[in-house]
Amino acid sequence: MVAAALSIAHPASVDPSGLQYDDLYRAHHARVLRLCRLLLGDPDEAEDVGQEVFVRLFRACQSPRPDMAWGPWLTRVTVHACRDRRRSRWWRRWWMVADELDEGSVAAPGRSPEGEVLGAEQRRRIWRAFDRLATRQREVFVLRHVEGWSTQDVADALGLETGSVKRHLFRAVRHLRAALSEGS
Repeated sequence: MVAAALSIAHPASVDPSGLQYDDLYRAHHARVLRLCRLLLGDPDEAEDVGQEVFVRLFRACQSPRPDMAWGPWLTRVTVHACRDRRRSRWWRRWWMVADELDEGSVAAPGRSPEGEVLGAEQRRRIWRAFDRLATRQREVFVLRHVEGWSTQDVADALGLETGSVKRHLFRAVRHLRAALSEGS
């Protein structure tokens, strides 16, 4: 239910052999921006970081890599770029005065029946609880439940052991459940 509120939209399945930059951009642009918005909480910063990610993709496409799994590579680059932005000194100062995350900017274009049932108040509670997650818990939760990655894939992408991924995921889910049950 929480993942539905954060928008489950799986990336387009793309055959990595013989792809050009334009094909990869079209297939992954919306997903990369959504991931940036979820991890950074600001649509403008998400746009900037998304552009940085696609510049890196453009450079990577210059050297042929026929066996490259571009989707996971882009996700790893995106997560690391968002992490770098959060670590930067000016980001901390700016974040203190930033506006709240507009959940409409990261929601899937078409709502599922489950999404229609979720009320506005429940979505606000989910977003507030999601915003209070620790950075690592947020990254793990988004990759595992929103992006639909396996625990091993999340561990590989973030450079963690699978046990650490499970621990962060457990804590994130526990925090979200506790926050949602408080309002019930």
